Parts: sequence; structure tokens; C-alpha cells
Amino acid sequence: MVFINGGTFRMGADSDRFPEERSADNVSVSSFCIDAHEVTNAEFAKFVKETGYKTVAEIPLSKEEFPDLSEEQRLAGSLVFQPPKEDAQTVAFLGWWTWTVGANWQHPFGKDSSIKNKDNYPVVHISYKDAEAYAKWIGKSIPTEAQWEYAARGGLDGATYAWGDQYSEKRANTWQGIFPFFNTKADGYKGLAPVGSFPSNGYGLYDMTGNVWEWTSDFFEVGHDRMAHQHNPITSDRHKSFDPKKPDESVLHVIKGGSYLCAPNYCSRYRPAARESESPDTGTTHIGFRLVKNSI
Repeated sequence: MVFINGGTFRMGADSDRFPEERSADNVSVSSFCIDAHEVTNAEFAKFVKETGYKTVAEIPLSKEEFPDLSEEQRLAGSLVFQPPKEDAQTVAFLGWWTWTVGANWQHPFGKDSSIKNKDNYPVVHISYKDAEAYAKWIGKSIPTEAQWEYAARGGLDGATYAWGDQYSEKRANTWQGIFPFFNTKADGYKGLAPVGSFPSNGYGLYDMTGNVWEWTSDFFEVGHDRMAHQHNPITSDRHKSFDPKKPDESVLHVIKGGSYLCAPNYCSRYRPAARESESPDTGTTHIGFRLVKNSI
């Protein structure tokens, strides 16, 4: 882990394109430690070996909870990125995601895929519940959004990227080309990259943007208005609970950092201020996590 000296910063960014990033002044965090890189397949495998834990993606849906679904629809699986066919001219929005039976952290693209020889790659298909279980086992915590963003900035308060104000395809694992049709692999990778493949930020942290999205403990709401002038803020909603049968009423968590699927023409969220919302029971081929240890 890397020790991060606490401080105050401007959280978020003001842009007409991404109103959910609306900034807040004078947000401060106490000192904390954070993983230098995303949790890897090898690290998560050790947890599973010692505890026998099954991720959400490995557990079929129960007939009692989902009586209206067929037996096939209740099979265990997860969402997998599937690029369009080479001759495709158009694709429906989000049509590049496919529900894949048998996809999970050990089989990222379905039952016939594996993570053999990929110990040092970030573990994916991790739901918020899975990240919480791992955190409890190892004695750490899922970072707040404020902690995560403060660390991601690497001391460059107000900079657009984790390394400065100029985009560089050599500083993070992102998508080069026109998403989702073709990827030039100008950064050397078409998909996931091993952790630490790109330069660290000013705090010595790797892949804080790009590679995989990362969970935070905050619940999602547009902007950061309530965080202005707050110390160790967190957006929580204790009055709601997640109901997978009513996804439109679910409580969503903030994910940060973008992923290898973020391109200038789509998403472009490989920035410390960038954020998205995600259902806590959802894992995909581009969601992982890292953890913090708070000072006492």
C-alpha cells in the first residue's frame, strides 16, 4: 500500500458534457493508505482458496426470488464486452454488452476462457458485495469517492488527468480508435493490461485511470454539492436498500477511473473527476477494485 498524506482539494469538474461531475470546493480527507494497484487475480484467488467464497456471478438466481424467470435465465453468469462484427456499420447503444452464462472472475469471457498465466491482471466481474467480502477478509475498506479521487490526482489538484492536462495514450490503458468498432492498440493493449503496465501518478499509484473501473463506498447522486467544505465526506443513503427485482429503484454506487473501453468518442472517463453509477450486484469484464486502510 501507499501512504497518502491528507489534505484539501477541489473535487469533481465543471463541464456541460458531464453534469454528474459538478465540482465542490474545499473537500478534505484525513491521511490513509491505498493499494498501489488494483486487486489482482492472484490476490483474489488466495482469498477464495482460504474462504471458499463464491462471487455473485458464480451463484444462480433463486427460483424463490425470481419466479418469473426461466431456469436458463437464472443460470449464473455476468456481462461480457462483445465488439461488433468487423463489417458492422452501426450498433445499438450498449449493444456491445452480452449476458454470458459461465462468465465470472475465473472465466472472464465465458466458461471456455480462463485467467491462466494472468495472475498479475486486475480481477474483474467483481460486484460491490464481492469487494466488501474481500475487504473484510483482508482488514481493509472500500475507499470513499473523496479518498479515491484525492489519491488519483496524485497531488495535481485541478488537473484534467492523473498526470496533467494533456491526454496521452501512453499513460493509461484506454481505447484508441473509434469505439466500439476498432481499437488501434496504440497503447500496446487491446483489452486488460497487467497492473503497473503504465507509469504511476505523483503518489506512486498505478492505473488509477484506465484499465478497470473501481468501486467506491459512496452512493451515487449527481454532482458533489453536499461535499463542499466537508471533512472525510461520503454520500450515503440509509433510507433505501437495494432490490435486484426493482432495478429502477436500486441504490447505485459510484465507480471511478474509467476502463480500457473508454475512448475519446465514447465515455472519455479516464480522469480523476470522472464517475459513473453501477448496481451493487453487477460485475462486468471492466469492473474491479482497490482498497484503503484508514488511519487510526
